[in-house]
Amino acid sequence: MKYQPCLLLSTFAFSFGASRPTQPEHSCPPPPHNLNIISMNTNYTLIWDWDQGSAESGAVNFTTHYVAKFMLMSKKKSPTWKTGCETTSHRSCDFTTKNLFYPGIYVFRVRASVNGTDSDWATKDFCPDKDAALGPPSKVALSPEGRNLDIVISDPLTSTNSSMKEHHEDLYFQIRYWEHSADGQALRSHSLSSKKRVVTLSDLQAWTWYCVSVQSRYDFYNKSSSFTPPLCMQTEGTVPWWHIVGYFLLSLLICFLLVLLFIYGFFRCFKKLKATFYPSIQLPTHFQYLCDSSGSDIPRLLPESDSELLCDKVTVCPAPPVLEIHSPPPEFLPEPTGLEPDSSGKHSRSSSGSGDSGMYSTGGGSSNLRQQHSGQDSQGPLDSEQVKMQDMAPGLKTHLLAADEGIVDMCV
Repeated sequence: MKYQPCLLLSTFAFSFGASRPTQPEHSCPPPPHNLNIISMNTNYTLIWDWDQGSAESGAVNFTTHYVAKFMLMSKKKSPTWKTGCETTSHRSCDFTTKNLFYPGIYVFRVRASVNGTDSDWATKDFCPDKDAALGPPSKVALSPEGRNLDIVISDPLTSTNSSMKEHHEDLYFQIRYWEHSADGQALRSHSLSSKKRVVTLSDLQAWTWYCVSVQSRYDFYNKSSSFTPPLCMQTEGTVPWWHIVGYFLLSLLICFLLVLLFIYGFFRCFKKLKATFYPSIQLPTHFQYLCDSSGSDIPRLLPESDSELLCDKVTVCPAPPVLEIHSPPPEFLPEPTGLEPDSSGKHSRSSSGSGDSGMYSTGGGSSNLRQQHSGQDSQGPLDSEQVKMQDMAPGLKTHLLAADEGIVDMCV
């Protein structure tokens, strides 16, 4: 944007003899003020203030430029300003990515623009090597070595993650350490300086907590960073003998429990597998043919041809009916009436004319029964129905054998 001086219109009118206006038609906005550079290592940010109430209402934009200072001292050639931020509404501008030469000296300038009218430039000189702040170590780590503590320090880093020792060769570290009590109070502190990245704190008390904080320093421009947050760690020492014995017994107990658990699990799995593949309960003998010839207890299905060769057909018949004989007691038997002896010495029933009604004589009845029993014994085993009748009616047979005379009706 081309620089236009303020009050240009009123100056031009006054040069031609016109009366000076009491108030210019287009007044210039006020320039930014309180320019400051926030920097650490190689990170640079220019900030400023601007009074909004002293200018006309409208949107305000800012423009920032920078140039090396030695170019402003040249009388033969006008300096070439480089743009940092163009028409930004923010009141800050980041110059970190501009790759400024660290030992160089630069001039920053900024102006405000309101409604197309530009303010005057406000300038600020800046030398990174002198004015940029120094950052603390990027990392601090502690490592116990018996009664000593090893401090591992990482250098401050630039914006490109390189070491700041590339710009400050005489950079060193200020280390502060103190004993940390049980109630959280810091006891007497000690300090030491070192350019090394690994520092050992010796002559410390065993089994004691110590806290460490580190600061970066550069004495040429009297630069010093802030201290890192405290980092605490306990020192070590000689382990008492009872600790060693206790650790040994504890490890021995743990190993014994692990071995016992392993053996118990192994036997449980073994018994489970044995019961699954080799059961102790044998199959019945009539199912043995289902097993392999090798003696395995695992059944197998036979083909249809083998089953026909090894098995016989079985026909299931219903059980024969069992005849029940009911013999009444002697006192309930009716007395024989109307019997008349015939000429042959046998008794007959006078009321009935049937000859085959199951009548037996007394003498012949007993002898006939004896003959039947002797005949059955001589002939062989009785028929199944006869045996059942004899077994189920023993009272009847006894009664028939004991009767001397008379005829008994028997229902079957």
